[in-house]
Amino acid sequence: MGRVSQAQAQENRRRVVDTASRLFREQGTQVSVADLMRAAGLTHGAFYKQFTSKETLVGEATVHAFAELAERHTAGLAQHDGRREAAQQALIDTYLSVEHRDDAAKGCPVAALAVDVAREGEGREARRAYTEGVADFADFLATEDQDGIVRLCALFGALVLSRATKGSPLSEEILATAHAALTEAG
Repeated sequence: MGRVSQAQAQENRRRVVDTASRLFREQGTQVSVADLMRAAGLTHGAFYKQFTSKETLVGEATVHAFAELAERHTAGLAQHDGRREAAQQALIDTYLSVEHRDDAAKGCPVAALAVDVAREGEGREARRAYTEGVADFADFLATEDQDGIVRLCALFGALVLSRATKGSPLSEEILATAHAALTEAG
């Protein structure tokens, strides 16, 4: 089998990072390298041509997930002609939806990666990227009347609890109650 071109190697790496970002949000970072590479459509051996370790990939996938989140915030602002409060309200509406609850793979990395990143040692890329991402998200959510960290904690907590109680009436009640509280407070 011939060598892949540099462009193909870069595309393969991008595909692995994108796939890992989705799988880690959906299933956690315990996903095996073999399963991850299979999902990316590549061989297990190809992983070691691209990454020095799974830890390196976890860091890159975390950076990627938070870059996607930042892009959604920027797109939300553009969609609402720069009106921050309108973009924030649209984000709250989407964040506290059944669709977001049910699609962790494409969802918020704050909620999906918290437990795994908490287990990462200090000084690791995943921990650094997660911390910066949380701070940026809180900054985006801040208003004159409300602290962004408080709003983020309400969103995060409601999403995690609603996912954990999915299948019961409590799940949707959690989403609706948090939505009402954030909307009334905003």
